[in-house]
Amino acid sequence: MASVEEKGKKGKKEEKGEKGEKGEAVGQAPGWEAEGQVSRRGVERGGGDEGQRGGRARATWLALGLLVALLTALTTAVALGASDIAPAEVWSVVFRRLGGEPPRPGTDDLIVWQLRVPRALLAALVGAGLGLVGTATQALVRNPLADPYLLGISNGASLGAVAAIVLGAGTLAGAGGTFGLGGGVGLPLAAFAGALASFALVWTLARRGGGFAPLRLVLAGVGVGQFLAGFTSYLVLQAGDEQQTRGVLFWLMGSLGGATWGTLLLPAVAVPAGLLVLQARARALNALTMGDETAASVGVDVVRLRRLLFVVTSLLTGVLVSVSGAVAFVGLMVPHLCRLIVGGDHRRLLPLAALTGAFLLVVVDIACRTAMDGQELPVGVVTALIGAPVLLYVLDRRLGAGSGSGAGA
Repeated sequence: MASVEEKGKKGKKEEKGEKGEKGEAVGQAPGWEAEGQVSRRGVERGGGDEGQRGGRARATWLALGLLVALLTALTTAVALGASDIAPAEVWSVVFRRLGGEPPRPGTDDLIVWQLRVPRALLAALVGAGLGLVGTATQALVRNPLADPYLLGISNGASLGAVAAIVLGAGTLAGAGGTFGLGGGVGLPLAAFAGALASFALVWTLARRGGGFAPLRLVLAGVGVGQFLAGFTSYLVLQAGDEQQTRGVLFWLMGSLGGATWGTLLLPAVAVPAGLLVLQARARALNALTMGDETAASVGVDVVRLRRLLFVVTSLLTGVLVSVSGAVAFVGLMVPHLCRLIVGGDHRRLLPLAALTGAFLLVVVDIACRTAMDGQELPVGVVTALIGAPVLLYVLDRRLGAGSGSGAGA
């Protein structure tokens, strides 16, 4: 009798080991499910676990709180600067201009409506877009370390944009308030092409040999990103205009200083459209995080979904980079923070990631404008100072979980 029980336990252990090897083969990072991902049973039912259903109310209240916080941050961003303006006056100017009134004599109308409101709104749109791109990318590659900056997507978009500028096919946002060629789409199109090409290259390198290890993906992204960054620097140095060279270098570190009402047009269309497309496929994203076989078993066309995610993430990254430069680590930090609070169901995760990213980048931009008298810090510098420790923390958790599972085997 004892020998039969021992054989049964041994068989269960071997079966568990086979499942673990299979999960590692598809490249799912250790502990990825533990961070709030929906279970296979929840995916097959079209929703999350029983315990996650209670998170809907929490997610709703959190979204309302984030909306209030974002509105407060936007008001603060417009009110603070070289010359402070009272919040009541800020809203008075906004309501007057929305009502169609002409600007009144004085400087407040000009500062509020023409300079600070477009910049604050651009910060919110870029932050929301980066939160969406980070969430979609992490679901696409089933890797919590995925981020447009770390995977080289932002560097590819920057290379495309700089190539368009140097070759005369586009101008920076804020340089005359235009994008240049193609009725306002030349620079974003070049950035989109660069982002898509770099993403495809990183994906191909990570999939070589049939495996898909998370660490290999990150290393491929870092390697490709650094190569593209070097080539971008070379193109910048070839520019004949010294002032343009300095402007491009500052923009490459992440800058919202060139925001105008014209600059807002493309991100104001692309970010909400990206959210709608991703939100409509939230359940498919839930299934994809459980693996290709699980996703296919519940009716998801994995190949078609991945192609769509490639295009959407590359397009959003291209648009965002074309108006703000490469802003690092927002796409890494925001999904992790939201996932820890509301779980991994993308029906709740995507809108909360957009709101959190918008709030984060507005606050960061306030700090960049006001931290130093008479000098503005690049947005990407501040986000890197915040995001690099987060990356090290996440990497330590992943490596710890991997060694722990290996020790347990």
